[in-house]
Amino acid sequence: MLKSAAGHNDRLLFIFVSIKDMIGLVEKRRRGMDMLIVIGIFAILIYGGLVYYIGWRGYRWLRPTSSSWKFKTLYILVVGLAACSFIIGRIPGLKILGIVGAYWMAIFYLLLLLVPLAHITVILLRLTRLPRQRTQFWAGMATLVLVISLMGYGTFNAYSPIITTYRIKMEKGSSSLSSLNIAMAADTHFGLLSGKDHAERLVKEMNALKPDLILLPGDMFDDDIQPFIDQKIDVILAKLDAPPYGVYATLGNHDKHKGTMQELIDTLEHSGINVLYDETITINDQLTIVGRKDMSDPDRLTVDKLMTDTDPEKPIILLDHQPTKLGLSEQAGVDLVVSGHTHRGQVFLGNLITNALFENDWGYLKKGNMQSIVTSGFGFWGPPIRIGTRSEIVNIMVEFE
Repeated sequence: MLKSAAGHNDRLLFIFVSIKDMIGLVEKRRRGMDMLIVIGIFAILIYGGLVYYIGWRGYRWLRPTSSSWKFKTLYILVVGLAACSFIIGRIPGLKILGIVGAYWMAIFYLLLLLVPLAHITVILLRLTRLPRQRTQFWAGMATLVLVISLMGYGTFNAYSPIITTYRIKMEKGSSSLSSLNIAMAADTHFGLLSGKDHAERLVKEMNALKPDLILLPGDMFDDDIQPFIDQKIDVILAKLDAPPYGVYATLGNHDKHKGTMQELIDTLEHSGINVLYDETITINDQLTIVGRKDMSDPDRLTVDKLMTDTDPEKPIILLDHQPTKLGLSEQAGVDLVVSGHTHRGQVFLGNLITNALFENDWGYLKKGNMQSIVTSGFGFWGPPIRIGTRSEIVNIMVEFE
């Protein structure tokens, strides 16, 4: 009887502790949701304030007559729709608004840089004898010309990739390889604006390098695989040619699908691309390719667990979309890490942020015996422009010692 009572009490205690833990978890998640809501409201208020400022300065520059209420109403509707288009355009079926939203974000970013400068210039010129109305008009015209010029320049940078070449050495005396020609591209973001023409550009430029191996470390899609399928980009990518080792990819934080992750992987592999999803493969007993899940995936394995059965005497190349915790890859015995994700900030000032966030936000870094190469990306996210950066394909020429 005593043992039975003790067992009953233990069960009650276990149930009580479990319920308490569950309540604590629900409360923690509720607090997290409340914090996200507060942050979201704060962000919307800031964005709304900036849109109002830009919109008001534009309205003042156009100087419509006071009786032109029709123009004022139309102006408010146009600016309001443009400001909301980037979010509304994410809704399926609103493709046009998605495109409008992307260009709006590009123009809005440039206006945020230029309008305050024009505003300050006008205020300073008021201290001179120059006519106030004329100075305001020419400041607005200069702003308009700069926005159009920068849009053209940024669009050219986004859609005209360059080849960036790195020549590196690996001390792998046991390898039967003497050299390896790698072509690498990340952040293609194939979707509405980075479409089949950009995909054909990728295939043409990569194949011209005559690579032994092609690596695609993440963000192949732009949050949705449907535009990729609709434009038959899989058929285009199937022309990527890299004998004798082939084409390998891993997934990034924008590689999303409403269905299962396996369906997304199957879509890529239909192009002849081998997707490594927390997987390791040794090719021809000569080199090992390791592909990690993105760090946004809570189930991804650590580098050392992924490399449990790898031969450290042979070259080891890791595809890791986000260039974080490079020290752990070095300790695990990785020879080369290829990454993307940062876009090198994509537009000016953004590069200052990525440089502060990542040990290597773009280019080459040697850390002990490990080497890291991060690309600025072949495509773009959001605004279809690049200012201060350039779309690129990376050519890595490896010599083995």
